Amino acid sequence: MKRSKSYDKNNLLLYLVATPIGNLKEFSPRAIEVVSEADIVAAEDTRNAHDLLARFNIKKEFYSLREHNEKEASKHLVSLIQAGKKVVYMSDAGYPGISDPGYLLVQELIANDICVSTISGSSAFINALVASGLETKHFFFYGFLSAKDNEAKEEISNLKALRNTLIFYEAPHRILRTFNLLKEGLGNRKACLARELTKLNEEYIRGTLEELSMIDEDTLKGEMVVIVEGNNQEVMIKDEEITARVSYFTNLGLSQKDAINVVSEEFKINKNYIKKLLF
Repeated sequence: MKRSKSYDKNNLLLYLVATPIGNLKEFSPRAIEVVSEADIVAAEDTRNAHDLLARFNIKKEFYSLREHNEKEASKHLVSLIQAGKKVVYMSDAGYPGISDPGYLLVQELIANDICVSTISGSSAFINALVASGLETKHFFFYGFLSAKDNEAKEEISNLKALRNTLIFYEAPHRILRTFNLLKEGLGNRKACLARELTKLNEEYIRGTLEELSMIDEDTLKGEMVVIVEGNNQEVMIKDEEITARVSYFTNLGLSQKDAINVVSEEFKINKNYIKKLLF
């Protein structure tokens, strides 16, 4: 177990800085302050980072950390921080590590006892989810499905039973393919397509997967988020499985009351019915 206080003056630190997904006004004063104080700005695409910071009159030394060099670049950034440099890392849009590089960097930092702190900002999937009109209490963010149809079908099959709202990212040239694969694998569920979030042409299209699959592809441009309702079909479950599930959670340390609440939510079963099985 490791405990680290990000702002202890004796600790080394790297900031992960979320960047705007469209509207540059969403680059916060806190983000501007942190980047302004950095010696080096590492970025997924240094050209995009340069153009963003130029809007705020910030000039910095840039270093490229992208998918194809993340492992080696992460080691280099660690050495810079250990040498006393202040370093931040930015992705092209949204949060580092969310369908973007950053995961291997964080692992390398933790392995070298360097603190990691996140500067909040825009997130395409959160924006899309909360305005979609679909259930937000429990959700599962998947990101991009495979570009290969057979692999994408298998991925969708593994998600079919989840009751959580499902969230995907997709590119415009694959969006209709993805709607058709989702309809085939999940059934004709309610869904929402959110595109060009925070930009002038922001649009939400709500309907069924079948309806969305029939949209004129020429009208679908820009960055896209797909929100799909979870599996709301009745699940047949035996009484023994219910009691075993309660026991599983109590063995993990939950009180019986909390375990009942969790199982009730998980299987959409009335709490009183579970209590009758137990007492």
